[in-house]
Amino acid sequence: ALLALALVLPGAERAAAQDSDAAGDFALAATSELVLAHVLTGDSRVDDIALAGLRGLSDTLYFRTSVEPAVPMGIDLERDELAFFPMLYWPITPAQPTPSAEAYAKLNTYLRSGGMIVFDTRDADIARFGAASPNGRKLQDLAAPLDIPPLEPIPGDHVLTRTFYLLQDFPGRNTSREVWVEAAPPDAEQIEGMPFRNLNDGVTPVVVGGNDWAGAWAVDENGRALLPVGSGFSGERQRELAYRFGVNLVMHVLTGNYKSDQVHVPALLDRLGQ
Repeated sequence: ALLALALVLPGAERAAAQDSDAAGDFALAATSELVLAHVLTGDSRVDDIALAGLRGLSDTLYFRTSVEPAVPMGIDLERDELAFFPMLYWPITPAQPTPSAEAYAKLNTYLRSGGMIVFDTRDADIARFGAASPNGRKLQDLAAPLDIPPLEPIPGDHVLTRTFYLLQDFPGRNTSREVWVEAAPPDAEQIEGMPFRNLNDGVTPVVVGGNDWAGAWAVDENGRALLPVGSGFSGERQRELAYRFGVNLVMHVLTGNYKSDQVHVPALLDRLGQ
């Protein structure tokens, strides 16, 4: 039946049908289970490491949490639907193309709808966030058309420090503490008796850093680490913390500020008891 249809359809209609089938396959793969995704940069090595990194993070989530991700995917911003993915990992390379106006419109809709983009310049070993490195300049260019709120370094009481693991540092293959998230509102206050403030009502739409998280998460098809992290025991500890930060990222985007609300429950119950 498919062969007969292919013979009957004119070339343009046949191509349209194939595109429709491909879009349907993409949607089915992306929505059947939780899928982690990375933005394709056009640099095959960077894209391969990003995919391997999300494979390693997906495996970690599967074994340590109730989240069971499917095989991760690479996303073409010009072609693919973004709404299927709770989080996009976007590695920055100096030569990657600037998205079109249509792609930026999709990205801004994605951010407004609760999606999160993790920008990784991967160069924190040689440059600080916002410094004049090629990757840093490219990030500034890429981010300029996006509706990104004011940012601040992750404060010690941000929900990302405790969505699953308690963390003070957020290393990847690099160890910079300059990781930026949506700034807390000026009226954020600490609830009496609690160590945490009410920061943001939802998920930070962006996380920005340069620690090469995917490089630390990356595994081959047999689950073996692809790239070295540090040396000896301290290096393996650094890799473990990188995985923990990745787990926190995914749990944050899936649960929002549930964990922040949860730690306030004792104080709220105490007030109700008065």
